[in-house]
Amino acid sequence: MSKTTFTAETGKYEIVMTRTFDAPREQVFAVYTDPKAIPNWWGPSWLTTTIDKFEPRQGGVWRFVQRDKAGNEYGFHGVHHEITAPARMVRTFEFEGMPGHVLLETVTFEDVGGKTRIVAQSVFQSIEARDGMVQSGAEFRSSRELGSLERSALRLSIRKRS
Repeated sequence: MSKTTFTAETGKYEIVMTRTFDAPREQVFAVYTDPKAIPNWWGPSWLTTTIDKFEPRQGGVWRFVQRDKAGNEYGFHGVHHEITAPARMVRTFEFEGMPGHVLLETVTFEDVGGKTRIVAQSVFQSIEARDGMVQSGAEFRSSRELGSLERSALRLSIRKRS
């Protein structure tokens, strides 16, 4: 499996994450946008993710809820601004525990000779908000999350070949 590149340049409003998957982009995009597959890779492994809403279309809303073993809930939501299968997704992202801190996420899925390069750019409203995300462990979490996404896409790719 490949490594996630995490870039948060000083003084910029964005975080950019890049990873190349050993799976075709149609399958990576399918796993990224399938509400049945998302709980298998989205978020930390010690939390259970449920999909409350997921409308993969322009103007469609999404909401995911994560629960820990103690029953605490952590909600995330946003609006899809663009979904162009299997190449691109643009959506807002807001953690309900910090209302008003909305970021714009653009994810591209590039075909690289049968593999897929994902570039995920998150643009924050302020450098302070971006720095807060970095300090909260975003690099570690995103690397684990994209690793889980890659494993899910590989499983789908193997099933389709069988």
